[in-house]
Amino acid sequence: MPKPTVPDALASHIHARSLRYFDAIRRYGSIREAARQLHVASSAVNRQLLKLEAEVGTPLFERLAGGLSLTAAGEVFARHVITVLQDARRFESEMDALRGIRRGEIGIVTVEGLNSSFLPNLIERMLTRYPAIQFRVRTAGSASIPRTILDGDADLGLAFSLPQTGGLQQLAVGRFQLGAIVAVDHPLAGETAVTFAQCARYPLILGNAQLSISGLLAPLIRRYGKPLQLVLESDSIELMRRMAARGHGVGFQTRLGLERDLADRTLVHIPLRAPRALVSELGAYARAGRTLTPALDAFVRLLAEAIAEREDDEPDV
Repeated sequence: MPKPTVPDALASHIHARSLRYFDAIRRYGSIREAARQLHVASSAVNRQLLKLEAEVGTPLFERLAGGLSLTAAGEVFARHVITVLQDARRFESEMDALRGIRRGEIGIVTVEGLNSSFLPNLIERMLTRYPAIQFRVRTAGSASIPRTILDGDADLGLAFSLPQTGGLQQLAVGRFQLGAIVAVDHPLAGETAVTFAQCARYPLILGNAQLSISGLLAPLIRRYGKPLQLVLESDSIELMRRMAARGHGVGFQTRLGLERDLADRTLVHIPLRAPRALVSELGAYARAGRTLTPALDAFVRLLAEAIAEREDDEPDV
């Protein structure tokens, strides 16, 4: 029987992220451990594997009680993937040497919600490759981030749902579903999706005008048209998250920043169902017209990759 092969035309269309996920599963023998090493959700890794197997047209792993083991086709595909990833790493190393990425400083202004998991993982990934890079990070609301960038107090801003402005250039963007967050024993915790009217039957925890969440919820609040049981209004994502976890009300956030709470089952995130999709755009912004330093350019490339990985884990509503 002839050995299975991977057609060159097919291989050229397979996304690089799928190859990295496949290689991590191969190395660690399980989707869960691969996800932990990659700092992404297990569901995102599993989704990419299923998509990859559909594109190749055959199972790449055997699902065994003790983990995953490569099939014959998987062994052939693994040899291809190892070569591709080694070539990619060599290319990146040579390009980094040409760019002169040995040291540098990156100033970031970010919304608070990214400080829990997303930004630490991203900085760690950057420091693994470029250990001499230094970071300066400050936290602000989305509304004040543009001014910080335009005043030259930060090289890069990470913010949700910023309006378009000629003074900024958007370097990366991802779209994330807004949802209700509740304690695991809350009456809504078992729902797969909820409306704002369902949430408004309970005490609410709302962001103030400094947070982009406020603008996304405003049309729903107006449409609801009834008095709200407001227990807390704040510009602190962390405070709202903690109050929701303690069972004091229904809050509203994207899944970004909730990684530890969702894994520990201290919070449940329930997508909001509305006439129009309720998505918050996470964007990376720099001052328009500025030339990115080699270190900042490398960081933005890793950032765009991390945003795409998190988008993969977004639930379908």
